[in-house]
Amino acid sequence: MIVTDARSFGAALRAKRKAMGYTQAYLAEFTGFSVSFISDLERGKSTAELGKALYLANLLGLHVSLDERDGSQ
Repeated sequence: MIVTDARSFGAALRAKRKAMGYTQAYLAEFTGFSVSFISDLERGKSTAELGKALYLANLLGLHVSLDERDGSQ
């Protein structure tokens, strides 16, 4: 999946969390982040903290990479 904005990043996190059978409450307890932060992130709120967002992505087993476009995108 190519992430182009906060909404698609959040959707990817939500899909992976649900596939793993985790609730937002479980992740909040495990990470110390609030449920509202996780919810905001999954809904694509653009003011979410990047460090926390990347931490959650990694925790859920998602790779986050930045690749140069080939010019056709």
